[in-house]
Amino acid sequence: MCAFSHLHVHTQFSILDGHGSIQKLVQKAKKEGQPALAITDHGFMYGVVQHYVACMEAGIKPILGCELYTAERTCYDRDEKRGHIILLAKNQTGYQNLVKLCSIAATDGFYYKPRVDTQLLRKYHEGLICLSACISGDIPRLLLAGEWEKAVSKAQEYQDIFGPDFYIELQYHGLPDQKTVLPKLIE
Repeated sequence: MCAFSHLHVHTQFSILDGHGSIQKLVQKAKKEGQPALAITDHGFMYGVVQHYVACMEAGIKPILGCELYTAERTCYDRDEKRGHIILLAKNQTGYQNLVKLCSIAATDGFYYKPRVDTQLLRKYHEGLICLSACISGDIPRLLLAGEWEKAVSKAQEYQDIFGPDFYIELQYHGLPDQKTVLPKLIE
């Protein structure tokens, strides 16, 4: 049997998008026998210390991450078009790079939301695992818009940056757009 762990989790620190308290999420993961649990709040890493401590106390592996907003071109552009990606730290270097990316996104890249771009991802990719994210991710958004070639190109770009540590994320929560895009993501 393969052990299951949630890798895309929003807590109360994802304002208007997360509800679960870290303590309750960790307790639930432990009760279900999950060996690890990620935290991937939107744009910021406010809950990672609390998450780390709660997981360690529960005897499960804490996975530290963030759902970052991506700028369409550069994070220095004043353009509201943005997508999402999930980044997970796989080691200390990855954690330091994730903190660096979040800091730059919140200062230099902030335009309505904290944003990164592919140039920053290329610079600070070491030690990070990248997931293509939710329906608002760069790749799912392109697929929903019927832009297959651009979606494939974006996936290849992330593959070039993260190598074997880039994964297409599959989600289904009953949303019509998810039902539409899921087969395309699998393809």
